[in-house]
Formats: sequence, structure tokens, C-alpha cells
Amino acid sequence: MTAMTEPSRLLRLHNSLGRSRQDFTPLEPDHVRMYVCGPTVYDHAHIGNARPVVVFDVLFRLLQRLYPKVTYVRNITDIDDKIIEAAQKNNESIQSLTARMTTIFHDDMAALDALPPSLEPRATAHIDAMLAMIGDLLEKGHAYAVDGHVFFDVPSYPDYGQLSGRDRYQMIAGARVDVCAHKKDPADFVLWKPSENDQPGWDSPWGRGRPGWHIECSAMSGVYLGPCFDIHGGGLDLVFPHHENEIAQSCCAHDRPSMAQFWLHNGYVALDGEKMSKSTGNVVSVRGLLDQGWPGEAIRLTLLSAHYRQPLDFSTPRLAASRAQLDRLYGALRAVDDEDTDGDTEDFSDSSSPPEGVWVALLDDLNVPAALACLHEAAHALNKTGGQDHRLAASLRSGGKMLGLLNESAQSWFQRPPAQSGAIGEGTPAADTAWIEKQIAERLAARQRGDYECADRIRDALNASGVALEDSPQGTSWRWKQ
Repeated sequence: MTAMTEPSRLLRLHNSLGRSRQDFTPLEPDHVRMYVCGPTVYDHAHIGNARPVVVFDVLFRLLQRLYPKVTYVRNITDIDDKIIEAAQKNNESIQSLTARMTTIFHDDMAALDALPPSLEPRATAHIDAMLAMIGDLLEKGHAYAVDGHVFFDVPSYPDYGQLSGRDRYQMIAGARVDVCAHKKDPADFVLWKPSENDQPGWDSPWGRGRPGWHIECSAMSGVYLGPCFDIHGGGLDLVFPHHENEIAQSCCAHDRPSMAQFWLHNGYVALDGEKMSKSTGNVVSVRGLLDQGWPGEAIRLTLLSAHYRQPLDFSTPRLAASRAQLDRLYGALRAVDDEDTDGDTEDFSDSSSPPEGVWVALLDDLNVPAALACLHEAAHALNKTGGQDHRLAASLRSGGKMLGLLNESAQSWFQRPPAQSGAIGEGTPAADTAWIEKQIAERLAARQRGDYECADRIRDALNASGVALEDSPQGTSWRWKQ
């Protein structure tokens, strides 16, 4: 993706640290540094996991248009108790499980048109950095070791709780940490813990063990972005205790008043009105939706359909509505795309400016719903020209790509089979593109020789197979009926 910097534009973001909307200015004028908590690779990514990937992908795209250099770090957590349990349950090695799930995660996020981050460090490759940070915390009196455990001493950091705004009782009640008799204070959290012989572990000054979850992100962000950087993001569920603990560790280890200037958090995802929970089975995976035939763009648009800070209710009707929205946007581009025999759309984003309303919306705390409304206005205006205004089409395509949408040609979009394609007329070769093209050619030949009855029979047969034909001065195109 070619960066087109717009240095005169002002970005405003809601900062969870302070709970207010603030003007964004990077610590370095020409370089933005952003860290987003990545997946724990023990199972397929569900739509709740995918929402922060999509949200911060939009921010990444926007920042690339505003600044010459953006370093986006998203980690892979490949050592965790959930991973150990899943590997044992599957009777496979941890290395096999994490490698397999990381590949699936990459494939699924690519299907959602999420750009890869600049860097994607793995936790197990940074154990030395974690050990060094734990050693610094011990030396500075912010941690203590006992019986192979190392704990962060929460009372030693007076600013603990600044991000979540929780009082001491709420922090103790809500802390998702193991109850341990070795802790001096109920709010203290683990930095290092012992490993059993059958568990993965690394040698350390405190005995063979493995890191706590929170220290992983503090160490990796410090390695690649420095002790203080511009933006730290993740889901709302990470505010406490994960991000609160990251701040405490990093600020104390680096003797800094802050870890990141801005903290951004996306809202929760519900499934058909019910809170998603793997423990209750109320989840749907990205892979499952793709296997059902839902386009990645439709899943992406659904995840973007509410403002990122608001809760999102994910449902099949909402997915269908997203696909219908994309049908309208791609439909407006169809006439221009039909003239582009190569089907190449890259020049749109590289040489054209998005509609001004898209800029205004995204600069206002990533107001994607407002940006989408502007795209539909542009599509409506393009339709009024019969789809012949190439400048307007290029602007629409460019605006879409700022959201990670409209990445296909209109033809390829409309020739995607509908979701749950088993509903297509049984016994017909509806998935055979070559068969469809042959039928269209035979229909054209029938019309040219004046056999309109035969041409109509071919159209009716295609229609029964779930294929709609559209005649235009440029010729006949087809699409799957939804």
C-alpha cells in the first residue's frame, strides 16, 4: 500500500486514559508507533477476536495516509495456560498447535482484508527480554520473588488503577489472577511462575518456569517501540487487568510516567443479542463463517457497522445486510470496472483521494459508520452518471480502501456464490463458472440469429440455477442471486 501523507489533517481519538477525545500528535513528528494486543493461538479466532484486528487495521490505514512512517506491532501469544490445556486435550505438541493456529489466524485475517502488521513478535522468542524486565522490577523494589514465583508489588506503584478508574476493592474483586498464598497483597499479579516437568519452561534466576501473560506485552512493546510510544490498543475486556498491569510494569521498569500516550479500546461483540463466551459455546469463528460462504468483506463490514467503541450485536441478518450494502457499492462501480479489462483496481487507491466526508468521519475518532454513509452518497452520485464518471468512481474506490473495502473488481464480487450455497437449485451445475459462460455465449448466438425463444429458455435456466443476467451496451454480465 502506497502512503499518501496528509500532514495538515488533524486526527482526534478517544483516549481511554483520561476518558476524553484528544488531538493526536505523535511523539516523533514523522513516525507513529502503535502496539495492539494480538491473539493467543490455541483455537480459531472468533468474531470477537477479529473486531480489534479490523478496527486497528482501519486506524493503521489512516495513519499511513497521514504520516510518512507507521510501525504497527501486534504480538502472538504462543505460551499460555490455555495453550498448554488445548495441546494436552488435542494430544499434540504446543509447537504444533501454535504453529497451526497462527497460520489459520493469518489466513482468516487476510480473508477479512486486514493488512499484516509491521512486526509480529512471538512471546516465546522474547523470554530474555521478559527476564530482564522482571530483574529490573525486582531491583527497583516493584516486585518480589518467593518459591519460584515472582509477583508485581501493586502497592509500590501509587498510580495503579489510572486506566480503569477502579478503586482498590474493585481491582481485587475483578483481578483475573490465581489465588496464591505467596502474595503479599491480594492485588499483586504474577510476573513469573514455576513450570511442572511436563509443562514448557525456561531457566531463570528464580527457577525453571514461564512468564505471566502481562509481562509479555510490556517486554515486546518495549523491544520494538521503546519505553513510551504513541498508541496502545485492544478490546475493552483488556482494560483491566491486562492493560492496567502493562502500565504498572512498564512505567516502573523504565522509570517513566507513562507507557503510551493514547489507549484505544473497541467495544464488546455479542452474538444474536447474547454475550459471547467460549465457556458456554456461544461463539462463532471467522473460519466457520468463511466456510459457510460469507465473503470476508461482508464479515469485515459487519464488524465495522457500529462505531468501534460501541457494543456490536453480530447476527446473520446483519451479515446479510452488509453483503447487500457491498452489492450496492460494487454495483455503482460495475460500469467502470467493465471497461477495465485487466480488472486492476490498485491505481484507484494510489492516485485518487477519498470523498472529503470519509476523511472528516475517520479523523473524528474513526467514525466508520459516518464514512460508510459518505461512500453510499458517492455511489448514489455515481449511479446518476450511469456509472460513467471515472473520477467519482476512483474516489469511491479510494474511500472504500481506506476502510479495507472494495478490494475486488465488481465482476469478481458479483460472481461469488451466495452464502450457504446449498440453497442453489439442486442438481444444477451452478458453481461451474465455465458452464455459466458457455450458456451466456449460446444465448448471445441465439439472439444474433433471431432465436429469441431459445435465448429466453437459456436465461430462465440460468435464473433457476441462481444466476442473474444483466445486459448492457458493454455486453452481458452475470451475478449470483442472493
